[in-house]
Amino acid sequence: MTEGKHYEIERKYLIRYPDIALLQAQKGVEQWEITQIYLTVSGPGETRRIRQVVSGGEIKYYKTFKRRLSDLSCEEDEGEIDQLEYIRLSKEVQPGCKPLGKTRYRIPYEGHVLEFDIYPFWNDRAILEIELQHEDEGAAIPGYARIIRDVSDDFHYKNRQLAENVIYEEI
Repeated sequence: MTEGKHYEIERKYLIRYPDIALLQAQKGVEQWEITQIYLTVSGPGETRRIRQVVSGGEIKYYKTFKRRLSDLSCEEDEGEIDQLEYIRLSKEVQPGCKPLGKTRYRIPYEGHVLEFDIYPFWNDRAILEIELQHEDEGAAIPGYARIIRDVSDDFHYKNRQLAENVIYEEI
C-alpha cells in the first residue's frame, strides 16, 4: 500500500474463482482481510473510503481519496489513521453503500504484485488487480489465474459499485 499522494494505474480482471490453497501456497503471499466503507463525496469521479485491514494478527486503518483520471488511472491520496478516526469517519457513509468485505491475496509475480480479491457474495468468480507503472505496460499473469475478461473500464466491477449493487451476470 502506497501512502501519501500518488498516481495509481491498475488493470482489473474478472477471473474464475481461484484455488484458495494454491494462492496461499505461493511464495511471498500476504493475506489481508479487508473491510472498506465508502464515504460521501463532493463531485463526480471522486471516491472517499476508509479501510480496516487485518493481516498477520495486526489491525490497521486507512483513509483514501481517489480522483478518477481515466479507466485505468486515478490520483490517490492514502494514509494510515487510528481506530478513533476510522470510527468517526464511518459516520459519513455514502447512502446506499454497505461495508464491503473481501479477502485479498497479494502475490509477487514477475516484477508486479498480483492482488486476488475474494468476495463473500461470489463462489464462481473473483477479481485480479495488477498495479502498473504506465497505462500501456503489460504484466505477466500465471496460468492459475483463469481470466474471463478485462473489467478495468467496467463500472459494475468497481469496488464502490459492488458496495452498492453486486453484479451476478452469467459468466
